[in-house]
Amino acid sequence: MDFVTTNLDWVLFCGGLVGLFLGGDALIRGSVAVADHLRMPKLLVGLTLVGFGTSAPELLVSLNAAQAGAPDVAVGNIVGSNIANILLIAAIGALIRPTATQTPGVRRDATVMLLATLAFAGLAWRGSITQLEGLLMVKSLAVFLLVVFLMGRKAAPVPAETAKPMAIPLALVFIAGGLTALVMGADALVHGATRLATQFGVPQAVIGLTLVAVGTSLPELTVSVISAIRGQNELALGNVIGSNLFNILAVLGLTAALSPLPVSPAFLRVDLPVMVGAALLLWLLTIATPRLGRLPALAGLLGYGGYITWLATNAT
Repeated sequence: MDFVTTNLDWVLFCGGLVGLFLGGDALIRGSVAVADHLRMPKLLVGLTLVGFGTSAPELLVSLNAAQAGAPDVAVGNIVGSNIANILLIAAIGALIRPTATQTPGVRRDATVMLLATLAFAGLAWRGSITQLEGLLMVKSLAVFLLVVFLMGRKAAPVPAETAKPMAIPLALVFIAGGLTALVMGADALVHGATRLATQFGVPQAVIGLTLVAVGTSLPELTVSVISAIRGQNELALGNVIGSNLFNILAVLGLTAALSPLPVSPAFLRVDLPVMVGAALLLWLLTIATPRLGRLPALAGLLGYGGYITWLATNAT
């Protein structure tokens, strides 16, 4: 029976990896095709379709956690995901292929992401997010998206790719199928890896801080890595910025709009400062440098490693 169970866990683990790869590939192909048809910057598509789509796991986790009476899980999920998005995911993408920061819209979007992060930190410092504030967060995101869309339409048209892109209906099927495969693949991978780790005697605290914590960020990681390999760096950076914006303004906003969301003081000591610091670092890099290179990417990875080490040594 143990042999059969172990094999099923390996099937979940390997199947999850395959689902992540195929889903990420389909999402990128569909998103690039939509951008090409609409003559819109890939950064904008990465910010919306890709960035928000890959945040679906965070939305589900936070809403379920809040309804189950576990607000710390809802808040911790977003804080941890936003830290990982910048220090881990954006860094890995830049290590594979340095990312240009001079693309129109990058500085604007990074600035809005920083402001949203600071606003969330301020509300968290006060101790809670009210229902009215949650609604305002969601409305702020809607206004920002409208402005970005209108600015994107007024900008100079983006040249089409030399190869004829896939038709819009097929591209939308690729996007929907890719997002579904990403979410299902991440879930299968985390479940399989968690069960395997338990069988090998890995402590629950370590499992929670690594496999489960990074699990909801696997779609973003997959998309960013594949985008970087294919040279679609705008898509990768837009994915990170869009995901962080969606996590704060939509996920936390919707969660708080349904019911006031208390924020534990435990987050104020290290986690929130790290999240704000990561957002500030990315913003400074978009302002001061022409591209996100390998040196700051390596520094980000080292910083994330230090943060995870601190979590592991302070786990109760």
